[in-house]
Amino acid sequence: MRDREIRLENLTRREFREALEDGHFRAAIIATGSVEQHLEHLALGQDINSSTHVAERVAEKLYPNVIVAVPMSIGVAEHHMHSAGTLAAKPGSWLAVLFDAVESLVRHGVTKVLLLNGHAKNGGPARAALPQWQMHLSNVQIATGWADEAKSEKQQRPILKNIEEAGRGELDIRFNSYWDLIPREFAEKVLTTGSMPGHATEFETAFTMHALPANIRPDALAHNSDQDPAAATAETGRLLVDKAVDGVAALVDEMLENH
Repeated sequence: MRDREIRLENLTRREFREALEDGHFRAAIIATGSVEQHLEHLALGQDINSSTHVAERVAEKLYPNVIVAVPMSIGVAEHHMHSAGTLAAKPGSWLAVLFDAVESLVRHGVTKVLLLNGHAKNGGPARAALPQWQMHLSNVQIATGWADEAKSEKQQRPILKNIEEAGRGELDIRFNSYWDLIPREFAEKVLTTGSMPGHATEFETAFTMHALPANIRPDALAHNSDQDPAAATAETGRLLVDKAVDGVAALVDEMLENH
């Protein structure tokens, strides 16, 4: 396997298969976000780029227990379609693709899946659907279909056998926005405005200054009618990003400990 590779799509089928057989990648993070306007100064991919950044840092920290799947870049963003460049998915189609990604991972034996979100409007549809997904995958797929599939598909047996052995108790699918794992009192202490997450305001601007500096246009800050982003600093961003990574890593560790 490639040295410390944490992105699923960068592995070959053999590398991923052998990693699973060795007990690695027992959890996966699927980053979700949006491609939409973020005022005059932040790139359109702010939401997906930020959640992916946190996901990758967590996977590096917990290597080799965590794999990062291909991000869901487009989000539920009809409310931003007034700005050119926004790409909006309908809630139903967005949930359908996201469920299929989760199901695919679970069928390969990765039974701990965190949907790590970076766009607030994705939260409502995902949280409403999640209990049904957990129930469906636990009661139908794992209990019946895939265990039988393992008996007939010799090549897949080492992977799918993990599901059969795991039983229902190990399946754990969660949805959290990365800022959920930053303590509110900490954010209020380090943010001048005290607002988290906001939309392209101090929080997201500071995050980007530290983690994704190529995605900010400092000269455009003065062109916003909202001057909250001007309070952001890279140092504030560092504090917030580190706290988010620590919080998400602790959550994934908790998921891995539950059998």
